[in-house]
Amino acid sequence: MQRRMLTKEDEAASGGEDIDVRREDQEKINKFSRLHQKETQLEDELKAKQKDKEDLEEVSNELELADEDDKVPYKIGDAFVSLPLPEVQELLSTSTEKIDSDVMALEGKLSTVRDEMQELKVALYARFGRSINLEV
Repeated sequence: MQRRMLTKEDEAASGGEDIDVRREDQEKINKFSRLHQKETQLEDELKAKQKDKEDLEEVSNELELADEDDKVPYKIGDAFVSLPLPEVQELLSTSTEKIDSDVMALEGKLSTVRDEMQELKVALYARFGRSINLEV
């Protein structure tokens, strides 16, 4: 969608008049606010997952230097269990794949939320012009 820029005349013309906020307008504003909160939450989750992935990759790289016959402590819940190196590497690989799928799902949700927010911005700016500020 193409957004039309307001000219100085448009601003002057709308500057003096009050625009009534209809119920549907308020619902759109409220929805935008909820989506913004959800966007922030999803961004935080995404950052945490990406950090977890980096940590797993770092551990995997460190284990490359370990001896095949070594037992490696692996955290399960609140306890550490000594497991053979190949088994730990497989568990790390599985955890990394799970985090990758979680990251993809979060990115998809984030994209959907941002698309909805953009649609609401277009509708609300078309209705209220510079009388409303949706920049976050």
